[in-house]
Amino acid sequence: MKGIVLAGGNGTRLYPLTRLLSKQMLPVYDKPMIHYPISTLMQAGIREILLISTPHHIGSFKTLLGDGSSFGVHLEYAVQPKPEGLAQALIIGEDFICGEHSALILGDNLFYGQELPAKLQRAAALKSGAVIFGVPVSDPQRYGIIEIDPAGHVRTIEEKPAAPRSRIAVPGLYFYDGQAAEIAKQVRPSARGELEITSVNRAYLERGLLHAEMLDKDCACFDMGTFDSLLAAGQFVRERQIETGIRVGDPAETAIQNGWLEENAEGT
Repeated sequence: MKGIVLAGGNGTRLYPLTRLLSKQMLPVYDKPMIHYPISTLMQAGIREILLISTPHHIGSFKTLLGDGSSFGVHLEYAVQPKPEGLAQALIIGEDFICGEHSALILGDNLFYGQELPAKLQRAAALKSGAVIFGVPVSDPQRYGIIEIDPAGHVRTIEEKPAAPRSRIAVPGLYFYDGQAAEIAKQVRPSARGELEITSVNRAYLERGLLHAEMLDKDCACFDMGTFDSLLAAGQFVRERQIETGIRVGDPAETAIQNGWLEENAEGT
C-alpha cells in the first residue's frame, strides 16, 4: 500500500501565520505539523509516501523531509497547481499509486490512540473497496457526515450538509483499493467548484464497497486548521508526551517502533 499526504491549500484560517509559511510547516508543540500525518501513515505500515503541496511551498518540504530515509521510508513529491478539492490528490498521485492500494491523509490532521495502529493496519489490509473512519462532532455542518445503521453499515454520506442526518464526521484519512484514482477522475466539481472526496466515497458506497469504522473514545482526532484547534493539538501532544514519555507523531520514533530504524541510527 502507498500513502499520499495532501499538504496544499492557502491556510487562510491561520492568517497571518501562513502568509509566508505553509500551514503544515507550523509547529504543533515540538515538531512541524507535517510530521503527524506522515507518522500516522507509517503506523499503518506504509513506507512509500507521496507528499503533494503548492508550487510555492513544495521546496520547503523537500528541505525539511528529504527522501524520507531518516524516517525509514521513501518520500516523493508532487505539485498541486491550485487547490481544486481533496479528490484531486488521487488524480495527481495516479502514477505514484500505479494501480495499487493507497491511503490518503490530510496534512493538517492529527490522530492518536493506543488502539489506533491496529485499526490502521486492519484498514491497510483491505482486499477491495474503501475504509473510512467515523468520529462524533458537535458541528457536523463543517464535515463530510455519514449515517450508519445499528450494524455499523454506512447508509448515507454527505459533504457539509445543511441539515445533517447524524453527528458522525469522516476525518481526513481514507484507505482505498486500486480503483480510487479512476473513480476520482469521474468526479465532477461540486457547487463549491471542488472535486469532493465525499464523491469518491459515495461511489464506493453505491458499489457496496464502503466500510466505516468508528474511532474509539480514547482516540484523539484534530483538524489543526484553526487557531483554537492548533493550540489544542499542541497542548494535547505536550500532555501525552509528559504522561507517556513517548514522542507523539514523531516519524523517527514511529520508524524505531516499527523496526525500520535502529534507535542509535543517524537522525533519531
